Amino acid sequence: MTAHGPLSGRSIVVTRPLAQAAPLAEGIAAAGGKPLIFPLLEISPAHDPRPLTEAATRLADYALAVFISPNAVDHALPALLACGAWPEQLMPVAIGQGTVKTLAAHGIRGCVAPRERFDSEALLALPELAVDKVQGKRVAIFRGDGGRELLAETLRERGATVDCITCYRRSGPTMGAAPLIAAWQNGQLDALTVSSSEGLRYLYDLLDSEGRAFLQQTPIFVPHARIAETARALGLSKILLTEAADAGILAGLVAYNWSA
Repeated sequence: MTAHGPLSGRSIVVTRPLAQAAPLAEGIAAAGGKPLIFPLLEISPAHDPRPLTEAATRLADYALAVFISPNAVDHALPALLACGAWPEQLMPVAIGQGTVKTLAAHGIRGCVAPRERFDSEALLALPELAVDKVQGKRVAIFRGDGGRELLAETLRERGATVDCITCYRRSGPTMGAAPLIAAWQNGQLDALTVSSSEGLRYLYDLLDSEGRAFLQQTPIFVPHARIAETARALGLSKILLTEAADAGILAGLVAYNWSA
């Protein structure tokens, strides 16, 4: 049975981590496309669990708890809630609506989050993170290893005491590029969706010269200008900047002129 819809006949790679890939894949399928799930980041617990355990014991000391991704929620909340209920005065802050939903799935509601852009700059623009709201307060940032320091540094400049707690780590894919190469060779890979600069660099390093030639010819849909910059730095040119999150990526895919 042939699927019908604006993406009918199109095979589109979803590169989100496996735990977050389903919503976009389902959206592509609902629009008639064929999603190919190929996670560019593998997520696992932090090497050292002690910072998270220590944060859990003093959770009530914080005024704000900032979660940088759904993975941060999934890896931090079980440990945090194992020590007791969520403190009433502790404001949960999320980087985006996907993180808000993941917090709600763990029973944490009343979350503050940006409505449009989903990055550190958008978080820092929230009224709840203004100087007069965070000065003299203690803030916990739950995140993966590495990443940008802008959020923590700016909050410290605003007078907050900030603890950055690494609760998960990211690594590149272990499966190898063979599934992508085979799809390209068979004419069954029409586009990639990429939601991480780090993941895009992993993909580029994973590919040989033939794979990079295929990548150069393939439309790449990205939901953030920083990822587009990374793609350009890697020499890629068919870059489509979409609105944020899965909804923005899907809208970009549907609006794209596939016959051009």
